[in-house]
Amino acid sequence: MAKRYVRATGKDRQGDITRLCNSGEYWSPRGKADAISDIELGLHEYWVNWANAPETKIRVVNGSTGKYLRTDRDTTSRNNLDDLPDC
Repeated sequence: MAKRYVRATGKDRQGDITRLCNSGEYWSPRGKADAISDIELGLHEYWVNWANAPETKIRVVNGSTGKYLRTDRDTTSRNNLDDLPDC
């Protein structure tokens, strides 16, 4: 299983994560559905290496409107992937 680092995210108008990015990497950008499949099938792990915090793993969450990607870098309940710049 390859460990892939995410440095930016694509977001739709509602702010939902639509893709994971790391400029210069052959896999980037990776669409949400493909990243979810990668994680669930155990093909790849996606991680964020924060500047002022330990790296955190991106996980798949089953929400009321379907599956989505998120990471919890601190004790808040919000999705910290929103903090990354747009790609």
